[in-house]
Amino acid sequence: MSIPPVTVPDLPTRETLTPIALCFPLRERDGVPEVLLGLKKTGFGVGRMVGLGGHVEPGESDAQAACRELAEESGLTTSLEDVNLAGVVDFHFPARPAWSMATALFTTRRWGGTLRETAEIAPEWFAHQQLPVERMWADAEHWLPRMLAGERRHTVVVLADDNATVRASWSVPLD
Repeated sequence: MSIPPVTVPDLPTRETLTPIALCFPLRERDGVPEVLLGLKKTGFGVGRMVGLGGHVEPGESDAQAACRELAEESGLTTSLEDVNLAGVVDFHFPARPAWSMATALFTTRRWGGTLRETAEIAPEWFAHQQLPVERMWADAEHWLPRMLAGERRHTVVVLADDNATVRASWSVPLD
């Protein structure tokens, strides 16, 4: 599936942003839908609850990166057949352009392995209605609940000069 371009004057195009892939395992526990997030222990976003994922390596598809990163950060393994593109988010950091990224969001309901804490992430399950938004990047509330509700969207987030609060956000349907 190709991702339709969303262009805005004075913002870099999606093709020039750092490619990132995130994978969100989903499950139901006692009839309550849950998502796996993780407390970032090192690097970019340290101290925040984040989706599991990272950089797309050269020659790797977004889906391959999502599967690889999930395994590296949590011990859970999933296959290309079991991940679904759930949306995309372009993050723009005008005050720190090197941080800007084009992020592919994947979900999975099938995985193997044993969930474990790694040097980078302490994973934790959260009910969809009790997301830890106060411990996440400020942009999460602009796209995560919609993604968990099954809305496939291309969201653009522009961060303010403090690199933490959202200056602007908008989205369009992917389909």
